[in-house]
Amino acid sequence: MLPSLFISHGSPMLALTPAPAQDFLRGFGRGLARPKAILVASAHWETAAPLVNAVVRNETIYDFGGFPRALYDLKYNPPGDPALAEHVSDLLAGVGLPSAIDHRRGLDHGAWVPLYLAYPDADIPVLQVSIQSHLGPAHHYQLGEALAPLRDEGVLIIGSGSWTHDLRRFRGQAIDAAQDPRTAAFSAWMEAAMAEGRRCDLLTYRTKAPFAADEHPTEEHLLPLFVAMGAAGAAAKAERIHQSCTYGMLRMDAYAFA
Repeated sequence: MLPSLFISHGSPMLALTPAPAQDFLRGFGRGLARPKAILVASAHWETAAPLVNAVVRNETIYDFGGFPRALYDLKYNPPGDPALAEHVSDLLAGVGLPSAIDHRRGLDHGAWVPLYLAYPDADIPVLQVSIQSHLGPAHHYQLGEALAPLRDEGVLIIGSGSWTHDLRRFRGQAIDAAQDPRTAAFSAWMEAAMAEGRRCDLLTYRTKAPFAADEHPTEEHLLPLFVAMGAAGAAAKAERIHQSCTYGMLRMDAYAFA
């Protein structure tokens, strides 16, 4: 059975800029059994209720601005899987999460940037499921639990967000700038809670972790973590598979749950 994963996707420029996180993403796909399909819960698709995209071929969404032309020249167009999308929607409905199908949406950069690095051949079907940032961690844990049967079917479930995400502090610093002490303190608390399996503390991280509201002024970039956790189940063990920091305040940590 494949693990479920949480991946920090960082800046869209990660697709082009050398960094430890880029090296990690280029290599991690080779360490897993080839999935039948990939389902991504990305921080960059927020809707009122869950949606699943169902397209024959995914288009590359450039949901950002002000970057070099070379980034917009990149394309990542893997196949979709409309039948699997219907199955995903049924799983969500089965636990009381109303969902619908989006027949037009492609892949936002929270999905295509890490997959462009990890699976560059773009030959594995990819789907996205949206997040509901107004509903918080517990909702996304439940969403992940509903998706858990997919792991037995060879589907790789990825939550794509960011371990920390306070872009207000970005001032053009170098990609390898020294880590902000607030970022380090928040990350240390999260790391300990993950290692010790403190699920309840993690679900209520916003009132318990130091600098939580600083590191995540809004929650959408951490909520995919809870999708990955829920898909693995309460007994799953968390394994940190990558740790690095970019621009001094964007932690790029990644976890596998199995």
